Amino acid sequence: MHIPFCFHKCHYCDFYSLPDSPTGINGPAAGSDRQSAFVDRLLKEIRFQAQRYTLRPRTVFFGGGTPTLLEAELWKKILETMRQMGLLDDVAEFTVEANPETLHENLLTVLVQGGVNRISIGAQSFNVTHLKTLERWHEPASVTRAVTLARKAGIANINLDLIFAIPGQTPDDVRDDLSQALHLQPDHISCYGLTYEPNTALTQRQRAGQIQPVDEEIERRMYGLVRQILAQTGYEHYEISNWARPGRQCLHNLVYWENDSWLGFGPSAASHVQGRRWKNVPHLGAYISSVASAPVADEEELDVNRHVGEVLMLRLRLRAGAERSWLNALLRDDHARWDKVRDLERLGMLAWRDDHLQLTEEGLYVADAVISQLL
Repeated sequence: MHIPFCFHKCHYCDFYSLPDSPTGINGPAAGSDRQSAFVDRLLKEIRFQAQRYTLRPRTVFFGGGTPTLLEAELWKKILETMRQMGLLDDVAEFTVEANPETLHENLLTVLVQGGVNRISIGAQSFNVTHLKTLERWHEPASVTRAVTLARKAGIANINLDLIFAIPGQTPDDVRDDLSQALHLQPDHISCYGLTYEPNTALTQRQRAGQIQPVDEEIERRMYGLVRQILAQTGYEHYEISNWARPGRQCLHNLVYWENDSWLGFGPSAASHVQGRRWKNVPHLGAYISSVASAPVADEEELDVNRHVGEVLMLRLRLRAGAERSWLNALLRDDHARWDKVRDLERLGMLAWRDDHLQLTEEGLYVADAVISQLL
């Protein structure tokens, strides 16, 4: 579920979002009329898809935007409708993304009662200067408060998002961010190197010479530091940018990496069902005013060659890699890709371990470049 509302557009973010006011503890948000119209349309889209598919998901993920900007009463409406439709009957993991400033007791009570059992909190950094560089709207202390409130409400499974290679950041700063994050004992940590996406404010500032990206060698040191510290503290590195305590891997994201099927709801939400994929139009007005199915901006069905490349690319993001028998069935007589695999082995970027093809230590540092060669 894509909730498009944000209090403020962070400068590195390229997801579709619109400015809105935070959910009030003692009253509705300023944008409540627009929020209400959006929720009505979202539920309409869910009902429409329920006529086309058997909706018994294993995982549910509310992202954005900032889902926790929605009013508590609107959350009640969404969750009750999903429950009545049976959408939550088989759900093992129900995640909601949150800005730490927007979590409060009333909202958390509604979420827990509605079946939410995992919270993903956007910490990004515990350094005020670096948060300002990212134009991130929260105070570092709010992360601790949000984690405490979530656990008190009964949500035990907590993820913290962190970013490294922020302009001006040092390896010691990264070490300090990890120290403060680990002090909160999250079950899962997502730690991404900052990327300069097209058409973001951050990229515009970089092009204007207002900020200087972190040197590649320093960024490499930062990633190595992240891996070292999290390994020493008992977190399993199961995907290029994701670490979890045993049994706490993000089940929802594994659906993506294993190329399973999912349905996306809301403006700009992407879907993938058995090789066919589409994306809703990234425009709230067009989304709300549409009838029946949501308006689609892009739709495609991959041919066999592109399907094989993407499946392989996604699977190699996982540290477990691709099992030999699975790879043999996938590639069959695809001699060109087998040749490329052997080339990458000779370069030390890929290796066989326990009958699985995996990125090597060196390959991890340039994973996107390595994996893209197999597309």
